[in-house]
Amino acid sequence: MEILVTDFTLILLIFIRILSAFAATPIYSHESIPSQVKVFISFVIAFIVFSISDSANIAVDFNPWWLFVMAIKEVVVGLIIGFTLNLVFYGFTFAGTFIGFDMGLAMAQVMNPVEKTTGNVIGQVIYFLALMIFFMIDGHQYVIRALAYSFQVIPIGEFQSNEALFTLMIQYSSSVFIIAVKIAAPILVSFFLIHIAEGILARMIPQMQVFFVTQPLKIGIGFLLLMAILPVYFYVIKNLLSEFETKLYTLVRTMG
Repeated sequence: MEILVTDFTLILLIFIRILSAFAATPIYSHESIPSQVKVFISFVIAFIVFSISDSANIAVDFNPWWLFVMAIKEVVVGLIIGFTLNLVFYGFTFAGTFIGFDMGLAMAQVMNPVEKTTGNVIGQVIYFLALMIFFMIDGHQYVIRALAYSFQVIPIGEFQSNEALFTLMIQYSSSVFIIAVKIAAPILVSFFLIHIAEGILARMIPQMQVFFVTQPLKIGIGFLLLMAILPVYFYVIKNLLSEFETKLYTLVRTMG
């Protein structure tokens, strides 16, 4: 009986880490997936991880405070792994916000059903484009593989925060702006030249309402530029998402 209770406790701690990661990822946390399905999938993965890992060799103390501390550590590990995956999608949304602002669509807001937030129209288009590419490259398996790898590097209850982890999280967070600039750069440069032309036109013809004349033109040019560089966006977004699996492994090794 003691062996069965010990095994159940270890599986429960593994289950807590996996469920915490699923609750923070942009895919598995979607409301269209019932909570019962999320719990069931998390428990199945936890049982598989317990069967193939060395978790059974961990000494279990049935002190309530020990169990509480272990559960908190597993929640933190899961949330860090799950939240890190969101950063690349934040970068895509931020890039769309840059583009929409330059096109004059800053006030055109739409609802994002995934994150329950309102955002720029172009930002939401790029976000769902990245989500589609994410599924095409089997990106939804990134979290599962990273979690399975985390139990090899970070045994249950062995998580310790360190300076390298904070440095890496700051570096990954700053990459949101870098990703946004990479995605929005072609549009931003094009509209920078358009803004210069607007300024020259306003100085040459002061009586002309430059804003009302050029605003429809800017929206049209913006959509034409987006259509022209859409294949490039496919390639760039695919590479950024593919590189992120390596970043997840680096993050797990840093936590270990």
